[in-house]
Amino acid sequence: MIVLPLLTLLAIAAGVLALIDGVIRVRGRGTAILAVIEIIVAALFLIVLIPQLSAILPVGITATVLGIALLIVLVVQLLLGGKVRRGSVPVTIIAIVALAIWLIVSFGWIQITVG
Repeated sequence: MIVLPLLTLLAIAAGVLALIDGVIRVRGRGTAILAVIEIIVAALFLIVLIPQLSAILPVGITATVLGIALLIVLVVQLLLGGKVRRGSVPVTIIAIVALAIWLIVSFGWIQITVG
């Protein structure tokens, strides 16, 4: 049985949404180079979240570093806009919010307790 903490599920959801957003932007007429960077960073972020696969990456690359890089790329993509499909902007915003919540909680700035 696989048990994943809520914080890990939030990080996985943010990474998957960022990956989907990057694919949508590559297929659209937006900035394709930035979208490719977004896909690479999102894929690395998802790989780091899986402990068995994270051994293939260099030691200095952690989920926090990739999370911050992915958040920066998502915000730049949102600000640059471009001619993308209408469904891409809400996906970008949801990914930014989920990733920001994950970073804030993982840094320990806000603690969420249940019970």
